[in-house]
Formats: sequence, structure tokens, C-alpha cells
Amino acid sequence: MEQPASPRRSWPSRIGRFVLRWTVFYLGIVLVMWLLERKLAFHPTAAADGWEPPVAAGTRDVSFPAADGTTIHAWWLPGPSREAGALLLANGNGGNLSHRGELADQLHRKLGCGVLLFDYPGYGKNSGSPSEEGCYAAGEAAYQWLATEAKVPASRVILMGESLGGGTAVELATRHDHRALVLLYTFTSLPAAAKYHYPFLPTHTIMRTRFDNLSKLPRCTRPVFIAHGTADGVVPFAHGEALYAAANAPKEFFWVEGAGHSSAVGVMMADPLAKFLAANAP
Repeated sequence: MEQPASPRRSWPSRIGRFVLRWTVFYLGIVLVMWLLERKLAFHPTAAADGWEPPVAAGTRDVSFPAADGTTIHAWWLPGPSREAGALLLANGNGGNLSHRGELADQLHRKLGCGVLLFDYPGYGKNSGSPSEEGCYAAGEAAYQWLATEAKVPASRVILMGESLGGGTAVELATRHDHRALVLLYTFTSLPAAAKYHYPFLPTHTIMRTRFDNLSKLPRCTRPVFIAHGTADGVVPFAHGEALYAAANAPKEFFWVEGAGHSSAVGVMMADPLAKFLAANAP
């Protein structure tokens, strides 16, 4: 007659089954997050779903092709002259360029230069789907438009990135000459930002979308201005501190006490940024 399993034998078996079930469950979560990575990283709003009129008078609609063939739609706020330069603004991961109208207007007036806003593939009036490579391609096309169409000298181009757009701005800063690099509540890398929200996931291992700004920033040799809110719940303030520490001089770190992940920080930084640029004129 078969004897029942002794408690000594049953406990290891139970523990093994428990560990196996939770391992399968955890790996399932990792797989789902891996499959949904781009949907979690990018939150585009098509023009048909949300579009705001420009704030600045004289804003012009322009478009230009990216290397992958996508037509990139942009807003151009002309400056007083070519010598006044221009600011190229790379948006964050949500909405579209029309939602940055107030920020663009403030920068246009405070800095006294042109401002070019552009959308990534899948955002606003653009076709396609967003990706890290697509953001870089759109940024490259915008930079080339400033050079060839607006005739802005490279040494007069300010590269600015808002949140995820900081990745595009940093990438451009490693490729091209520019006047200054401006990072508005930007993360050190997307996996590092994701780790803050999903501490139980191996984000640095599994994520394909990187935007590895921290490793690229030491290669940027022009002036760097970084702005961040101390109460940012999307991209922790520590990311801004780490980027500032990695940046080459001349540099400045502007923070807003108690501010979150809001374009209001960008509006508030306009005057300090103007002073920083004046002090580090080409």
C-alpha cells in the first residue's frame, strides 16, 4: 500500500511549485511590458483628436521630408533676422506641437530669436508611428530645414528638448554645431526613467528604446542649460542633477522649487535662459 508523502518531502515540492508559478507570472509581466514598450513610451495626439491654434502672431506652417520619407509638419516663428538665430524645440512624448504654443511664444519673445517646433512621426499632422529612430530623423530634418530654408547659421541654433525631446536634442548636439543645448525636465535615459515607475522590471536590460542622454552628454561641447522642477513626479529631479553633473562647462542648472512635470517650468526659465545665452554669446 502506497504511503502518503512525509511533510519533509512535501514542503520542498510546495515551495518549488510556488516559485515556478511566480516566475512564470513575472516573466509574463515582463513580456507584456516588452511588447507594449512603444505604447508606453510614446503618447501621440493626432491633429484630428486635439489641435490648438498658435499663440504667437505670425506663426507659419512649414513641412520638410525626413530621411525615411515621412513628411514632418512644423510651426515656424521667424526671428528678427538670420543673425538673431533660432531655437529648435523637440517636444515631449505627449500631445503634439500645437500644445507647446505658449512655451514657443515665451521663448520667441524673451530670447529674440526664431523658434521652430516640429512633430515626430505619428504626432499631430504627421503620418507613421513614433520610435526613437523616427524622433532622431525628424530632428535631423528640422535642423537641416533651419540651415537650408531659414538660412540660420549653425552657430546660432539653440537645441532644446522637452522631457523625451531632450533625447532628440542631445543626439543632434552630438552630430552638429550649435549655439547651446537646453534640456527641460529631461531624463538620464528612458530605461532609468521607466525604472522609477516600474522598479520591479529589468528596464535597463529589456528596453529597446534608450534615449541614453547621460552617456552622450559629455560629447556635447557647447554651453548647456538644464531646467527641472524639484517635485517632478514623471522624471525625478535627480535626473536633472545627474545630467548637470555630466555636462561640460559652461553650464547652468535652473530649478523651480515645488514644480512638477509642467511646461510652466519652461516658461519660467525663459528669462534665466536669456541671461545665460547672453553671458555665453558666440
